Amino acid sequence: MRLRGRNVQTSEPIEVTVEGQTIESVAPAPDETAQGPDVLGDDGLWLAPALFDSQVNGFGGRDLNAPDTTPEDVVAVMRLLWEGGVARFCPTVTTQSAERMTASLRAIREACETDPRVAHAAVTLHIEGPYISSEDGPRGAHPRAHTRPPDLDEFRRMQDAAGGRIGYVTLAPELPGAIPFVERLAADGVVVSLGHHGGSVEQIRDAVAAGARHCTHLGNGAHAVLPRHPNYIWEQLAEDRLTAGLIPDGHHLPPSVLKSMVRAKGLERAVLVSDAIAIAGRPPGRYTRPGGQTLEITPEGRIQVADTPYLAGSGLRLHEGVANTVRFAGTSLAETFVLATRNPARVFGVDGSYGALAPGMAADLLLFRWDETAARLDVVATVAAGQVVYQAAPAA
Repeated sequence: MRLRGRNVQTSEPIEVTVEGQTIESVAPAPDETAQGPDVLGDDGLWLAPALFDSQVNGFGGRDLNAPDTTPEDVVAVMRLLWEGGVARFCPTVTTQSAERMTASLRAIREACETDPRVAHAAVTLHIEGPYISSEDGPRGAHPRAHTRPPDLDEFRRMQDAAGGRIGYVTLAPELPGAIPFVERLAADGVVVSLGHHGGSVEQIRDAVAAGARHCTHLGNGAHAVLPRHPNYIWEQLAEDRLTAGLIPDGHHLPPSVLKSMVRAKGLERAVLVSDAIAIAGRPPGRYTRPGGQTLEITPEGRIQVADTPYLAGSGLRLHEGVANTVRFAGTSLAETFVLATRNPARVFGVDGSYGALAPGMAADLLLFRWDETAARLDVVATVAAGQVVYQAAPAA
């Protein structure tokens, strides 16, 4: 298979040849007249590594955190991500009872074991909680009743249910036992991330010294009012050993805040995520979660706990987040793609095989149209593991 488009990093027309699941060659595109019928794309399109969304809770009515989540739900979420140009993701299981979290982890494990496409796409599993703050604000929309201090034995049971696939854990560093828990997980190669917490400067520093190295949706899952300085947002922004997930939907972080955070963390440490939940992709209205919690999608697309100011995940597709970041943060298209491909690949240890247009790298590719004036990105085709898994209908 051959793909043709403008290299997102250089703007030069290139042709990528795919053999099996990897890129065989990348070369300057031949003359347009030499293009054969077996080539996907043209010089009017852009070509990039497919996107990597490291925080996905669900999408399009499929929930990775429902009491009855099935492997089919996981496959459905993956297919919806393909439509948005995402070929790699971290399925995310959030704070609930041990039994319910374990059931979700088992469903994701089964999907990975029975569908090689899911095994390829799901880089690692993420548990966002339950070891997070119980306070209003830092807790976000997570249920207070199920927040709890870290428990290594419980984590091991969840890891067994996941078949050893949990490689990303979000926690609050101020909880009892958090620092030795961070040390143990980091020693096992798990990416420990600070999130949904109200940790002090000293607690954040202790967690980083123990091995924490990422921040989950920095700037969110936080108190509504903080001391001017110091506070835990400033401390995480300033800590160069911490990379940071950022939600570029315009609701979680206003444009000026996103711009400031991208500049503070730098282009090497910022990671774009969607934090999409099950009702993402649905029209405005009120929706009831399993367990009775009511969420609402506002006409502007903001998802929040009904009748409160608390956000509850997003309805964002990551390709939209890339376009938003170009518009909000003033980064170039090439720079912004790094935040949604190479950077998450490096955080989660797959940068040796994914995230660049180069021979030997995984054939996870994205063809897209880019309207620079409107900062609009439209997915034309997604390739995952060397197969065209999504192709947009031709324009009328």
